Amino acid sequence: MSKLSCSVIVLLCPTLIAGAPALASGQQGATNGEWRSYGGDLGSTKYSPLDQINGSNFSSLQLDWRWQSADGSLDLDTIREEVPRIQFRMFQATPLMVDGVLYISTALHQVAAIDAASGETLWVHDPEMYLNARPTHFYNSRGVAYWEDGNDRRIFFGTHEAYLLALDASTGTPIADFGDNGRVDLMAGIPRAERGETGRRGQNLMGVASAPIVAHDVVVTPNVISDGAIAKEAPPGWLKGVDARTGDTKWMFRTVPQADDFGADTWLNESWRYSGNTNVWSFLSVDDENGYVYLPTGTPTGDYYGGHRLGDNLFAESIVALDILTGQRMWHFQAVHHGVWDYDFPAAPNLADIRVGGLEVPALAQVSKQGFTYVFDRVTGEPVWPIEERPVATDTDMEGEVLSPTQPFPTKPPPFEYQGVTIDDLIDFTPEIRAMAVEAVKNFRLGPLFSPPTLSYDSGMQGTIQRPHVGGGANWSGAAVDPETGLLYVPSMNRLSVLKYYTPDPADGGNLRYTFQGLAAGIQPRMPEGLPLLKPPYTRMTAIDLNTGEHAWMQPLGDGDRIRNHPRLRDLDLPPLGGDGKGGPLLTRTLLVSALTAGGTNDGPRLVARDKATGEPLGSVDLPASAIGTPMTYMLDGAQYIALTVGGDVPELVAFRLP
Repeated sequence: MSKLSCSVIVLLCPTLIAGAPALASGQQGATNGEWRSYGGDLGSTKYSPLDQINGSNFSSLQLDWRWQSADGSLDLDTIREEVPRIQFRMFQATPLMVDGVLYISTALHQVAAIDAASGETLWVHDPEMYLNARPTHFYNSRGVAYWEDGNDRRIFFGTHEAYLLALDASTGTPIADFGDNGRVDLMAGIPRAERGETGRRGQNLMGVASAPIVAHDVVVTPNVISDGAIAKEAPPGWLKGVDARTGDTKWMFRTVPQADDFGADTWLNESWRYSGNTNVWSFLSVDDENGYVYLPTGTPTGDYYGGHRLGDNLFAESIVALDILTGQRMWHFQAVHHGVWDYDFPAAPNLADIRVGGLEVPALAQVSKQGFTYVFDRVTGEPVWPIEERPVATDTDMEGEVLSPTQPFPTKPPPFEYQGVTIDDLIDFTPEIRAMAVEAVKNFRLGPLFSPPTLSYDSGMQGTIQRPHVGGGANWSGAAVDPETGLLYVPSMNRLSVLKYYTPDPADGGNLRYTFQGLAAGIQPRMPEGLPLLKPPYTRMTAIDLNTGEHAWMQPLGDGDRIRNHPRLRDLDLPPLGGDGKGGPLLTRTLLVSALTAGGTNDGPRLVARDKATGEPLGSVDLPASAIGTPMTYMLDGAQYIALTVGGDVPELVAFRLP
């Protein structure tokens, strides 16, 4: 099996030919009290230097205004006559703030401009794409991108029909000379992505859920492709660089290489001809000075079985650095060879300048579902600390599957989440509970990270326990990095998965030997009485010092009272258990801010501020409903605000400020 994908591959470019590259400028967070990119800046720091809100006054924050999602004003009863399963509750977007205006997208892909001081609606653009086919996965949009050139100010966003739209930021009207009257077809030129065709459940073949990114007058948009494939043929998640002024395609990067492309030989038996997915479904980051855009890529078709795509499968489950002007690959690193665990990269990499061994390093830190943090020189692609290829088990009873005999393991930083499962990882609060846990897993395969998947049967062995869960470890909310200290803050979840497989019916168009039936197919190891199976914490926040590669601290996210109050546990002297959510992090000059689902008034949801150096809570404020999106902050007319989306019958964007 080829191991082209095992190490970082660096292409020669002028800066490298001349010798050691000049130190790229660091990503310094949001500036001028604004929030111009999904992650605060192009480097996805999620950091703002604002400090009016601090540990001494955080608990005094007041809810200043509330904005109901524009989706709530639609006549959904009528729409459901044509689109029965439409819903708008996944309001996961983080707004941008530019020149006193917030820009946000809704679950149904409406875009709104909102007065940042009052919460009043300035304009709403509704492309009505929800009237057509169902989205590839969910009705969801996590944000928009902003671009300006003099008086030309534009909002870019992607739709669940895989269009990139450009709107006038002042009016919300489409930019007539951008693409086809304000939109670009992202499916054009993508193999097996035929406009108008739908999947077996009436879903679009390709869509967009995460915000585009724009730099150097080039827009790059992530895409979503269905994970529930029953056929080996699927659209590949190739990415386009689009001219921000005209909508013309400047380049297209083939995440599944073709024919003589570099990496095509890692798709054995020419499986690149029909394999798809390998998309970037989450967010992107950009090193603005060097002009590099970083792609955290996903798993190939199908996510949990690779017998039809033998080999390492570049550029799946990789970080790929491209020249944003040309689309040329500058370097790449593959974190999972021949992935069958759905361990795709779920979040934008975080960029920061760090100091390692007395040397300044322009760094990229990528958190992962498997609980690793991969740290590279973002210009050269060289790992900051060694990443070792280590042997892993390959024995599986899935016919036709050939797993990679090695996988990459970072030597630093240590994992931020539990990996794999042994008997010692099971809950042991009392001997009786421990016995229950051992009984619950007796018919399951236990093992370390990258344990091979196995078939699940109605009796006997029930399959392989996978930890972290297919949703991660880390997921789309990602991490935040402090450019002043080099500390990276990662929320994560301690969960497990057991997959059940079946052979799809050829009459339904299926030709995969196996695909997954689902995560909740009645085969999960379950404890009696609703007890947890694994030792805590169930969610946590980890601070990683990127200068040393060591953990600075690790704290459970919440007390976990809903678990602690279980009749079998409530009389025990238990530490904080976590499990109260793992909301995305926001950093300010003095605070780490994230949302929890419990601990507020009447045990309701709350927004919590922590000491960045220790993780200790400094204050909290009640939320009107559970947080959905990652918070952001901005300054306007001398007042600092914190804004985020929350749930409810009609989800809302809410903003807090000091009295």
